[in-house]
Amino acid sequence: MANDQDRVENRCRLVLVTPAEADPDRLAAQLEAAGRGGDVASVIIPDHGLDEDVYQRLLERLVPAGQGIGAAVVAAGEPRLAARAGADGIHVRGNASAVARAVADYQERWIIGAEAGKARHNALDVGEARPDYVLFGRLAGDTHPEAHRGACENAAWWAELVEVPAVLMGGHDLDHLDAAAATGVDFVALSRAVLGPDVDAEAAVRRANEILSRHVFAEAA
Repeated sequence: MANDQDRVENRCRLVLVTPAEADPDRLAAQLEAAGRGGDVASVIIPDHGLDEDVYQRLLERLVPAGQGIGAAVVAAGEPRLAARAGADGIHVRGNASAVARAVADYQERWIIGAEAGKARHNALDVGEARPDYVLFGRLAGDTHPEAHRGACENAAWWAELVEVPAVLMGGHDLDHLDAAAATGVDFVALSRAVLGPDVDAEAAVRRANEILSRHVFAEAA
């Protein structure tokens, strides 16, 4: 994710995840509006099963939009597509071996993100590869207003014991953001809560940052 020196007041920070079935131009405009609302640490752009050519065009539209608001832009798709679009990192969905390969091959030039999975022992295996962050939940997992209970519990456990930064996938309702940030994670990811249809992204990011400002990192407490 963003470098330590870029963190704001050692507090929990916001990550945005682009939703599926959204118009690239609308998403780009929302990202620009989101930047006017306050701090956005990173933007993750999943491929959501898109054809490679379509995903490449999506990256080419959204990578500069995300970078333009000062966020690190991470592509959750083929690394070669991320490279062509000038992304700042890649998000690896594979097992611990796949994460270790990505770290070995790309970490010198890219942010490497990874998914924790559901079991804690799997998360620890992934963490041993030393990615730049580990995600608890799924990138398209904002199906409920609140973050998934199991992901919250695992993220809280991880944040207390492991140095690798944790990202928790939040729900689609900002009313539940405080509970997600209270797990002690470094980052909470939001998708439709900020980038959904008819959402005022600037206002949503402003409100999200007000909530996240209540939660400092454990090591800074």
